[in-house]
Amino acid sequence: MICVWHPFTEWRPKPAMAETIRKRWPEMRVLHLPNYDHLAKELPDTNIFVGYSLRPQQLKEARKLKWIHSTAAGVAQLMYPELRDSGIMVTNPSGIFSVPMAEHTVGLLLALARNFPDSVRGQDRARWAQQEIWDQPQHLTELNGKVLLIVGYGSIGREVAKRAKAFDMQVWGVTRSGNGELAHVEKIFAAAQLYEALRGADYILICAPETAETKNLIGAAEIAEMKRGARLINVARGSLLDETALVQALKSGALGGAALDVTATEPLPAESPLWKAANLFITPHTSGVSDRLWDRQTAILIDLLERWFAGQELFNCVDFARGY
Repeated sequence: MICVWHPFTEWRPKPAMAETIRKRWPEMRVLHLPNYDHLAKELPDTNIFVGYSLRPQQLKEARKLKWIHSTAAGVAQLMYPELRDSGIMVTNPSGIFSVPMAEHTVGLLLALARNFPDSVRGQDRARWAQQEIWDQPQHLTELNGKVLLIVGYGSIGREVAKRAKAFDMQVWGVTRSGNGELAHVEKIFAAAQLYEALRGADYILICAPETAETKNLIGAAEIAEMKRGARLINVARGSLLDETALVQALKSGALGGAALDVTATEPLPAESPLWKAANLFITPHTSGVSDRLWDRQTAILIDLLERWFAGQELFNCVDFARGY
């Protein structure tokens, strides 16, 4: 069963996904539900569920379920005890969002360094704002030679690092253990060394997974350790960043700017102070969106299904102890 409904249409699976699976395994019943209206009826006969989430009550009805494949890389919504204790396999499409998110992040880095948001606002007012833009506390700057700290140096971080090196940036990473691939970074810090890493960075990118441990990973205390005028980007999940502390740091000038692709509440309410925060650039959770998304989603699911039916070990298996 394939079933995801989301108000943003591009998060909904395309019919071609089900059609491709049917052609490969014509003996298997492949059901694509465009919404949740008939989910309860079909769950008792479902062996493999492809979707965003199943609630604990729904899980009780899925008596034949063996495997859940999440169409979202983040799986915090599935980290509940009933599923953890069920023995059901959970996988995700980790890796397929890395390239678009890396390209989006580079765009945010450039936007902050070159103050594109104020240029666009000037264009909207038909105003040649050259002097105003230069007179901002943070002058127009360059990326080369600056230190980019990637907090959560996984597949997305590695793709960002490759691109940042093309701008001659120095790239540092942070992982839980302090270990990781060193091909595109000068050094990798362990999570316990986060404060040390923050002190030396000009740009800080948050792209760690959402877990109980990473809630409010960056708050007032962490921002206080950053260089005055540093710039902060979050493309992970809104829960990783204390938004009240962010607004205050932008207002005081402790941070020179920030860019958010994710917020704690989505869609972001019109009354949120983030909309009017100084030197804050917001994109509406579009970093992972691409016209190639569902081709990639389908390809990784087909690969996993091939392995499943061949009795081979699956990749991208979720570790319930870590939460990702």
